[in-house]
Order: sequence, then structure tokens, then C-alpha cells
Amino acid sequence: MFTGLVEATGRVVSLIEKGEQARLVLDIPFSGELALGDSVAINGCCLTAAALNDHVSFDLLAQTLKVTSLGELEEGRPVNLERALAVGDRLGGHFVQGHVDDTGKILDLSPMGQDYRFEVALPPPVHALCIDKGSLCIDGISLTIAELTAQSAVFWITPHTLKVTHLGEARVGQTINLEADLLAKYVKKLLPSESLLKT
Repeated sequence: MFTGLVEATGRVVSLIEKGEQARLVLDIPFSGELALGDSVAINGCCLTAAALNDHVSFDLLAQTLKVTSLGELEEGRPVNLERALAVGDRLGGHFVQGHVDDTGKILDLSPMGQDYRFEVALPPPVHALCIDKGSLCIDGISLTIAELTAQSAVFWITPHTLKVTHLGEARVGQTINLEADLLAKYVKKLLPSESLLKT
């Protein structure tokens, strides 16, 4: 379980294809505090530390490569990092599992006054789980939806968030990982769409 509050950013050392799978090697600031088997959210995707030396290695399964943007990472690219939530820690973001639902594209990231307007295209299954002022996890960042359009979500990014996440180096057209709010997914599962129309 994670919070969507990015702890640090790291850099891609390499992404090595291994048949249908791959090994992702990262330079991580807190690598000395990790143990084999620890969970780390990499751009919002929960991965397990598989090897520790000068860098930290993670194995990417075929399914992970299929449903996330991790297969598009290149050497030197920044990634958002968050270690699993410890019992007793403050929950400053929202409940994030690190299970990516789908990917989207960055449509806009432009300065507006002292803040930044950030717009992301949403695939229909993720859009259906979003509401105005609700939470959405974007590449591991817990964000509040400021405006929900017919096919996208708009967020306002503070200079602090831009500085401490990989958004400072993000670009329009970039693929990003999306995880919808956990509560929304349970409500959708428990209440079929037909029952929502009967009140």
C-alpha cells in the first residue's frame, strides 16, 4: 500500500529485455535502506527489489510491460519513487495500491501564474471511475482532479510538486500510468450500473 506522495526521484540506468520480460535497473537515492524483496512504487507501479548492488534491479513481467508505461523508459529518464507505507505513518495522499489500471497521455503541462496546468487524456474505463475533486494517481503522484472533461482530467500542479517529482522533466505526449481511486473501483464492482439508475 502506498500514499501517492512521491518520496524521491531516481534515474533509469538500463532497461534490459529478457524475452517477453525485462529487467529495470535504477539509481535510487535510498538504495542503502532497501532489502531484497522490498516493495517500491516506480512511477506508480509496485515492484519488488530483485537485486541490490551499486544500483537496484527490478524484474518486469510481461503483464507489467503490457499495462504500464515502464517498457518505454530510457536510460537517464527520471522516475517517481515511493516505498510502501509503514504502519503508523501519516496518510497524506490517498490509498494507492501500486496496481496500474491503464495508461494515458499528457495533453498539457504549462505554467499558469505561479502554478502549472496539467491535463491528462483518460481511457474510458478510468474516466468512468473519476469525479470532480476526486483522487487519481498519475505515475505514482496522488492528485486531485480540478476539472473532469469528456475525455480528460485537469490538475493544478504547485511548484513544489513539479520540483520533487519527475513532472519537471515531463513532456506533452508522454505516456503515464493511471490508478483510479480504490473506493471507486469497489463501488463500481458492488453496484452494477443498472442499480445506480434506481433510487
